[in-house]
Amino acid sequence: MHRIPIELLTKAAFSPFGEVIETDFVDAIVINEGFALRVNNLAQIDVAADAGAVDISLFVAKARQRPIKVRIMERHPLGSQMFLPLQERSWLILVCVDPLIPASYRAFEASGRQGVNYARNTWHHPLLVLYDDERFLVVDRKGPGNNLEEVRVDDPIELAGLDFGL
Repeated sequence: MHRIPIELLTKAAFSPFGEVIETDFVDAIVINEGFALRVNNLAQIDVAADAGAVDISLFVAKARQRPIKVRIMERHPLGSQMFLPLQERSWLILVCVDPLIPASYRAFEASGRQGVNYARNTWHHPLLVLYDDERFLVVDRKGPGNNLEEVRVDDPIELAGLDFGL
């Protein structure tokens, strides 16, 4: 069994796999007579391949049994996929360059104030939350074509260091 350590999510560490979405350290515009702030350009949504369109969804996820064993990875060849938590609790992100090469995996702990936009063709694990009923705003592609490729992991990979805040 290969164990993957969990790193804190940063823009620099995640850049090979897509974008980190966070509003800290960005300029906001005051709107609605001063009663709201608007933060623009949080992510570059990539869905135009093969006549795709933007799809906005709400996911409600359950925590997985611990220790978390990775058995499947997926990617989306026709568009990016963005996850933005709707609560302020940590959640996990698992990505890799090649699902058949355990050394290519990286795991990240995101704060409840961070989202990610997986770049097109980035291998990632389906949504990994630490608590039941976690809600996420998801922006991805809808339209013609197959935008999901899955690979089963024969030798399960385990996420290490899941003892934070639990």
